[in-house]
Amino acid sequence: MAAEEIRSLEEHFSNVTDPRGPNVSHQLFDIIALAILGTICGADGWVEIEQFGYQKLNWLSQYLSLANGIPSHDTFGRVFAQINPEEFQASFLTWVKALHEVTQGQVIGIDGKQMRGSHDQNQGKRSIYMVSAWAEENHLVLGQRQVAEKSNEITAIPALLRLLEIKGCIVTVDAIGTQTKIARTIIQAESDYLLAVKQNQGKLYRDLEMLFSYDQRRDFQDAPYHYAKEVQKGHGRIDVRECWVTSDPEYLASIANAKRWPQLQSLVMIVRKRIIAGEETVKTRFYISSLDADPQRILKATRQHWSIENGLHWVLDIAFNEDRSRVRKDHAPANLAVLRHMAVNLLKQETSAKGGINAKRLQAGWNEDYLIKVLSGS
Repeated sequence: MAAEEIRSLEEHFSNVTDPRGPNVSHQLFDIIALAILGTICGADGWVEIEQFGYQKLNWLSQYLSLANGIPSHDTFGRVFAQINPEEFQASFLTWVKALHEVTQGQVIGIDGKQMRGSHDQNQGKRSIYMVSAWAEENHLVLGQRQVAEKSNEITAIPALLRLLEIKGCIVTVDAIGTQTKIARTIIQAESDYLLAVKQNQGKLYRDLEMLFSYDQRRDFQDAPYHYAKEVQKGHGRIDVRECWVTSDPEYLASIANAKRWPQLQSLVMIVRKRIIAGEETVKTRFYISSLDADPQRILKATRQHWSIENGLHWVLDIAFNEDRSRVRKDHAPANLAVLRHMAVNLLKQETSAKGGINAKRLQAGWNEDYLIKVLSGS
C-alpha cells in the first residue's frame, strides 16, 4: 500500500526540474518525498526532516532508492532553495486534482498570509506572502501563489484563480481582492463572486453606505430588500448577524461603475452584533456579488469565508509553527509552505484518529501504518 502512495507522489512531482548538475548523491524525488513525509510526521524544518529520515531509514528504504543514505539538512536546504516554486506549486495542483474532487456550490475562500519568519534583514528581504485557495466544505488547500516582491495580492489572486478548477463554486475574497479584474477572472471560471467592500474602495463604499443608510433610517419600509437573521449563542457570547440584500436594477445602476462589475446581481449589507458580558459591539460590512439576492445563502457564505483563518492559517501557525520558521533562503520558504499545505490536506482528510492536527502528526511519526493511512487520503 505504501509503495502505491509513494508512486503516486512520484508521478505528480516528477515534472519538477532538478536544479542541480548531473553528478548528484541523492535523487531529487528522494529529497522531495522525505520532506513530504517528514512534514506530515511532525518535522518543521530541514534538521528535523533529516532526523526523521535517520529514524525511519529501514522503513523508507523499502520505497525510496536512498543509494547514499539520508541527505543532510544542508542538502535539503540547498535543494529547496533552488527548486522552481511555480513548478512545485503546479505539481501540488495536479496532486490535489487527482486525489480530491471539489464539491460544487461550496465556498472557496481566497486569502493571503504573511510568513513572518521568512524575512532576512541582512539581505534586505521582506517576509513573503502566500495567497491560498481554501475549499471550506472539503477542508482542502486547492492551490497557492507567492506574492511577488514589490507587488501585492491583487496580482497574485487572478494568477492563482486561473490555475484552479472551481466551476459552480462561490469565491469569497476580502476587500483587497475587490477588483474588477478579479471579478472577471472568477466569472470566467464559471463561478460566482462575493467580494467585501471597505472604505479603501472609495466611491464604491460611499455609494453602498449611502444607499443602505437611507433605507435603514426608514426601517427599510417599502424598500426592495430580502432579509435574513442568524443568532448564535455559546462560549459566553451572543452573535446576531442580519443581512439585507437587493438586486433591484435601479439600486444596482446607482453604484459607481456598476457596468464594470461582470454579472453584478446583488448589493449586500451585513450588520453583526456581538454581546459579551452585557457589552455590545456592532460592525457593518458591505459586499457586492454575482449571486442572486438570497440573504440566507449570502450570510452562510460570508461566515464560511473565515474558515480559511481557523481551518488553515491558525493550523499553520499552531500545529506547524509557520510564523516561527527561520527558513529564509531564496525559494525555500515558498516551497516549504507547499509541503505544509500537502500535510494539512492529508491530515484533514484522515478522520479515524482522535485529536487535532498536531496529535495526528505525532501519530503518523510513531505509527507507520497510520502514516500510510494518511498518505492514502482516507
